[in-house]
Amino acid sequence: MENWITRFVAILCALGSTALFWTLGVFVAVPWHEGRMLALNRMELQVIGVPLVVGLAVAWGALHIFAIADRVSSPRIYSTIRAVLIVASIAAMIGGISWTQARIA
Repeated sequence: MENWITRFVAILCALGSTALFWTLGVFVAVPWHEGRMLALNRMELQVIGVPLVVGLAVAWGALHIFAIADRVSSPRIYSTIRAVLIVASIAAMIGGISWTQARIA
């Protein structure tokens, strides 16, 4: 398979994982703003847990798809992609939190 097709599929997966992390940030913002992160009920834990677990799984899958294309042929690009995906995931979560905080206040 051509490397560009594999990279395109991996980018789609990576975009999906960052969207899930943004959603996680949106759902975490309200309990965090109210100071009750350790007192969540079952429904809130589920709403927060699903984007977290699925986002981690999709990001892990995206990294494996990137590894198919780049791990052996260009390990430097693969290492850079890993770092960028981690930073993008954290930034997406912070973006979701700040987006929600701007609407709460």
